[in-house]
Amino acid sequence: MTIPRSRRWLPMPAQSLILFIVWLLLNNTLAPGHIVLGAFLALAIPILVAPMQMAQPRVRNHLLALRYTLMVLYDILVANFEVAMRVIGPTRKLKPAFVPIPLDIEGALPITILASTISLTPGTVSAEVSEDKKWLYIHALHTTDEAALVAQIKARYEAPLKEIFGC
Repeated sequence: MTIPRSRRWLPMPAQSLILFIVWLLLNNTLAPGHIVLGAFLALAIPILVAPMQMAQPRVRNHLLALRYTLMVLYDILVANFEVAMRVIGPTRKLKPAFVPIPLDIEGALPITILASTISLTPGTVSAEVSEDKKWLYIHALHTTDEAALVAQIKARYEAPLKEIFGC
């Protein structure tokens, strides 16, 4: 029988350890009082927040998740140069647009990662997720073909996320 996370005595051991270490580092001391207080906070905070946690999908393909992360970092680098060239040039040539993207992925975490990826990539920003979580609205600094932008986002970002989380 598995004990629910919110009922365990130590619901988030890794987070508790991190909290304890960060507490000691922030206070820059190993005084007994700080060790006791840090240990208390490291145990109490996860116990208090455990009931508020929502179940999140697990990463099913760790290698693909690493590849996705590296691809996003590369895209951020390339997009920085593209946006810089557009901003330096005549701004009247910019064609900004709000673009709706139909979502095939489900779950708060995968949708949040997709929206964050779009916002982290210069030139685009996530504006809103529809209430039914079927549409993501983004703003593009410059786009001449909305359908191509949608296809690029779905193929480059959404499809790998769908495979990573199995949703």
